[in-house]
Amino acid sequence: NYDTDIFIPLFDAIQKITGARPYAGKIEEEDPEFIDMAYRVVADHVRTLSFAIADGAVPSNDGRGYVLRRVLRRAVRYGRQNLGAELGFFAKLVRTLVELMGDTFPELREKEEFVTSIIREEEESFSKTVDKGIVEFKKRCEACKDVFSGEDAHFLYTSMGFPVDLTELMCEERGLKLDMKGFEAKMEEEKELSQAAYLEKMAGGSGKDMRLVAEQTSCLVGKGIDATDDSAKYVWNEDLQDCTVKALFIGRNETEDGIGFVDSISKENGAIGVVLDKTNYYGESGGQTYDIGSIKTSSGATIQINNTQIYGSFVLHLGEVTEGTVAVGDAATCCVDYVRRAPIAANHTMTHVLNFALKDVLVTKSTEDQHGVTVDQKGSLVDENKLRFDFSWNGPLTAEQLAAVEQICVGQIASAIPVDNFVAPLDAAQKISSLRAVFGEVYPDPVRVVAVSPTPITSILENPQDGQWNSYSVEFCGGTHLQNTSEAESFVLLSEEGIAKGVRRITGVTMKDAAIATAAANEFEAKVTEAGKLDGLELEAQVKLLTVELEGLSISAAKKMQLRETIGAFGKQVVAWKKKHAAEQTSKVCDQVVEA
Repeated sequence: NYDTDIFIPLFDAIQKITGARPYAGKIEEEDPEFIDMAYRVVADHVRTLSFAIADGAVPSNDGRGYVLRRVLRRAVRYGRQNLGAELGFFAKLVRTLVELMGDTFPELREKEEFVTSIIREEEESFSKTVDKGIVEFKKRCEACKDVFSGEDAHFLYTSMGFPVDLTELMCEERGLKLDMKGFEAKMEEEKELSQAAYLEKMAGGSGKDMRLVAEQTSCLVGKGIDATDDSAKYVWNEDLQDCTVKALFIGRNETEDGIGFVDSISKENGAIGVVLDKTNYYGESGGQTYDIGSIKTSSGATIQINNTQIYGSFVLHLGEVTEGTVAVGDAATCCVDYVRRAPIAANHTMTHVLNFALKDVLVTKSTEDQHGVTVDQKGSLVDENKLRFDFSWNGPLTAEQLAAVEQICVGQIASAIPVDNFVAPLDAAQKISSLRAVFGEVYPDPVRVVAVSPTPITSILENPQDGQWNSYSVEFCGGTHLQNTSEAESFVLLSEEGIAKGVRRITGVTMKDAAIATAAANEFEAKVTEAGKLDGLELEAQVKLLTVELEGLSISAAKKMQLRETIGAFGKQVVAWKKKHAAEQTSKVCDQVVEA
């Protein structure tokens, strides 16, 4: 029953904000335009969201956060479409709810500003989508009789970001049935296109399907081939000798039985895969790219390895034979390209430091009350060219925050901090106070712990709750890392951008790439300094050139903001000079007229 003291004040506030007719308590056939339904949905959902956000949950793309996002979108859609509400109406209702329930639930009053800001951000973001989506939905409905096509729903979802559950709800309101099977088929088609791109990458341009799927891994197990021992991937600058070729793969459907395993390979086979009993190659996983290099056999054959993948418990080395013939049972030596791996390790270790620095700047040392919001890892990618780190945060970082994060990373390199790793029991490792683990990730037991700390992990485990560990990065990780932060040489934070609601992405570089970015920034700054000595038309010309050049530079994001501000100040000087010059010219003309 919605006709109670809890809902009536909310209904009054909704009516006042939207200008809709007053709530009349109508249902079903009595409410053909769904106006009273909209009142109930909006009032109920603002309560649900406000309490959930005050309790620490926030709308996001997964878990309970996604449930909240769907709840908010449903309320906003009803308000905009059925009540004629303007943008921002939903966030305004929080005030009424606080007045109504703030005394009983003081946490609601304490976090009113935070709750309002989160709802306002989400509402503004979705309103742009929902308005365009509704217009497009109505347009496509005109051609419908009884069924709204899955292809149209797919267009709304992929091109306009319009959630399919809202499309389905709107179809029901119009007496239409959504072709969900058609929608799912289109989504599957998109997935297959993505998979085709992945297969092309795995095939190295050969056109073969070089994946080991269930039938291949089952075949290996059936032959009694044990899991690949890849423990040597953590060893540096040493070839791994005395390996044995256990299986040779030329691609799915490339043999009579379709499975793809053969007894020997040569140059003629083109793209091939090799399974060994042991390896020092790192197979692509955990956001870290694969190792490349070569495998040499005792018979004198050489295989150039250009990709390494993990399928189940087997490591598949992908490449081509460049010399000789390789047979199952051959002895082999694995030669990893450690020169290429070095920047990968530097980027990986500094991703851990970056993760620590973000929390330190945005949460630990922040002067603002974050209301329980923290920085959580949402994804990462490290290769030989860059590091990319995705994290949860509600807005862009300021120039000051970016500079502070970058400085922490640079400082930890300068401090030459040891990078330790240790395999520990999961329950013991999870007690470390400064541990940064990925939410929802399932970790093995025991688990590999990586710490950027002067204190060995074994000592940390003896007193895991000691507050001093909060000054260092501690994570669960199976990747390859540096032995000391000084090996990263330098760090530059190149960019920071939003990639989804509540998710930001930072891209950075280390080693020679960081040195190149720093040199480019210094060189450009020198140009800006020289330009500052000019005035008038000369300065105007330089401002135009420098503005274009700056945007194309790959330099520190914080430095770029600073330089952009300096050039902007030059632009203001030019405007002031033009005004002064114009005034002088006008005065001169007036004087000439008077003299005449």
